[in-house]
Amino acid sequence: MRIEQRLEELGLKAAPARVNPNRVGAVKHGDLVYLSGKTPVYSDGKPRQKGKIGSDLTLEEGYEGARQTAVNLLGALKDCIGDLDQVTQVVKLLCMVNTADGFYEAHKVADGASDLLVELYGEKGMHARSAVGIACPGGNNMIEIEMIVAVE
Repeated sequence: MRIEQRLEELGLKAAPARVNPNRVGAVKHGDLVYLSGKTPVYSDGKPRQKGKIGSDLTLEEGYEGARQTAVNLLGALKDCIGDLDQVTQVVKLLCMVNTADGFYEAHKVADGASDLLVELYGEKGMHARSAVGIACPGGNNMIEIEMIVAVE
């Protein structure tokens, strides 16, 4: 099944791309695409999760935010390559989670993104991953994720 159709069936929609004059959402080099960090902005262009996981937000809210962030990464990937079915392997995620002092489950927050990619791509969605807690993310976003994928 086509990845875009599956996203639609799941009711998931990427946020509109933000235009910046000195950087892009994705760079294709050879068969790899390097995606800039994305946050949990929704299709209406507004973020819903701001603040620290473990004090301002729950683990469950973080998981859902990570899931939406993965959708936004796929939106940027589509803008770059045109067809999400060209992915041959999700290679790597770097998940930076805005965590409260004493919150040690950034990896469980990041599972929201990882689980969605495996749900969509199966074995091609399995990837290497780092998930780290950070103190001061830009815009007080609850998560930012970078992704590298291999494509046809």
